[in-house]
Amino acid sequence: MHAKDLMTTAVVTVTPETRLAEVARLLAHRGISAVPVVGADGAVQGIVTEADLVRRLAGEAAGRQGGWLRNLLSARAADSAKAFTRLHGQSAGDVMTTDLVTVEEETTAEAIAQMMEQRGVKRVPVLRDGKLVGIVSRADLLGLAFGAPVVAEAAVSDARLLREVERAMRQQPWADAYHVFPSVEAGVVTFHGWCRSPEVPRALRVLAEALPGVKAVRLDLQAPPGFLLGVP
Repeated sequence: MHAKDLMTTAVVTVTPETRLAEVARLLAHRGISAVPVVGADGAVQGIVTEADLVRRLAGEAAGRQGGWLRNLLSARAADSAKAFTRLHGQSAGDVMTTDLVTVEEETTAEAIAQMMEQRGVKRVPVLRDGKLVGIVSRADLLGLAFGAPVVAEAAVSDARLLREVERAMRQQPWADAYHVFPSVEAGVVTFHGWCRSPEVPRALRVLAEALPGVKAVRLDLQAPPGFLLGVP
């Protein structure tokens, strides 16, 4: 079994510029514990995990107690600057983990398991020509190890449908893929996130309903903080 047989292909990603509040909301909304950070060229630059966000909160608490200053003064300048950025930065690119463990599609499940054990990571991005095509988690390996189906047939269909929805969104300039996140369950497409115009939810519904296999469309969209839908 190889990475291409195990990986989840419907991977939620953010850009280095994505604000941390949006990252935290995305993790909670989608029920995931990490999100890859992808640049404009499609290359994976890092990953933001729940641990990164919790570490930031812990660092802020230490900073208020003055411990961060002593740490900065005792460290090298480069390390001090990096620590300051991770503590005070407001975007995914500021706090992301850049020391990534990545694999190719043909990497074996055994090799992936060894990497996870040796490096103490819970997931590995799968790359093709340097671009993200999927992600393999510990759960994927456990399903394989104990004889459970790697991906149920319904899940395969939902994952394929999600890719079609995301592809259709990328083709429309009004579909803000950085703030609107689709999910698919049992053929039902749900759009989550923030939306600045009441016309966009209607257009998203039309977009999804036009795709073969979509059984229903649900909208879970809110106005960004300080912004009312329909009010310029």
